[in-house]
Amino acid sequence: MSRFWSPIVKDLVPYVPGEQPKLSKLTKLNTNENPYGPSPKVLEAIKSESNDALRLYPDPNSDVLKNTIANYHNVNVEQVFVGNGSDEVLAHIFHGLFQHGKPLLFPDITYSFYPVYCSLYQIPFEAIPLDESFQVRIEEYRGINGGIIFPNPNAPTGSFLALAEIERLLAVNNETVVVIDEAYVDFGGETAISLVDRYPNLLVTQTLSKSRSLAGLRVGYAVGHPDLIEALERIKNSFNSYPLDRLAQAGAVASFEDQEYFEQTCHSVIAEREEMVQRLGAMDFQVLPSKANFVFCRHRSREALALAEGLREDGVIVRHFDKPRINQYLRITVGRPEDNEVLFASLQRLLAVD
Repeated sequence: MSRFWSPIVKDLVPYVPGEQPKLSKLTKLNTNENPYGPSPKVLEAIKSESNDALRLYPDPNSDVLKNTIANYHNVNVEQVFVGNGSDEVLAHIFHGLFQHGKPLLFPDITYSFYPVYCSLYQIPFEAIPLDESFQVRIEEYRGINGGIIFPNPNAPTGSFLALAEIERLLAVNNETVVVIDEAYVDFGGETAISLVDRYPNLLVTQTLSKSRSLAGLRVGYAVGHPDLIEALERIKNSFNSYPLDRLAQAGAVASFEDQEYFEQTCHSVIAEREEMVQRLGAMDFQVLPSKANFVFCRHRSREALALAEGLREDGVIVRHFDKPRINQYLRITVGRPEDNEVLFASLQRLLAVD
């Protein structure tokens, strides 16, 4: 700790991202990246934009990208905000929409960046326990609050809340903002963007990192009422008025223009996920229902940490959370068929050992 730090810094406990190993020849199933690369049209668009124009600042408003997203979701462009990954979008949401002095509500088992943002922006919060099946209980979110946020599908559990349940929540919570974080929605869920015109307090966030295979490009966005979007624009333009570079904007636009490739890769991930669920079940794992590009599971007789360490010795990296309620679970990203075969070969070896 340095005497030059601002007082708030010493109390911050930063978010710990999934490991990004520097070793080669690893089967990396720990950070929910898409196993399939981006659309060839994305790569071509980025190459085309790699020219002398890089000496110029990018469009600060990302107008072409905003219009592309608006057309894709059938909303007005004034309802769209874009940022440097959905994490930056979420940071602006916490800063601009949740600082009301009342507790922000989110699940006790969820995206672990939420309490970090609360600490950074000094927002009180209440973690609402998921039920015994790790499902969100809507009735627990009816108290006085300064906002509500949760992923749908949830992370790291993969569970999905139907739109009817989200509407039930919105019907009894119309005084504060409700944010639905849809990082994984394209792998079998249904987006709540269809509800934003009916509920002015609803904000939906998405990312191009998962279903569009662009985790390395860093593009996220939010869709909601223009009043909510204006708040985010004010925060952005008081923080960094050029969040998306030229390459990111060009690649992101191209990703929406190749719908066939997007659907093909999503369907491939879903098919591999369902096969993974079946094979894990046959190996005596309890696997939670998932609408994401990962599964959350525990073995009925083996310690999760020991399995994670054993897999790592075989060059297979999965995610283990050393946290209450879930320390016996592993989160396993769905890989390509050949990646999944390596995973199951390693598990068979480990489970055969007494």
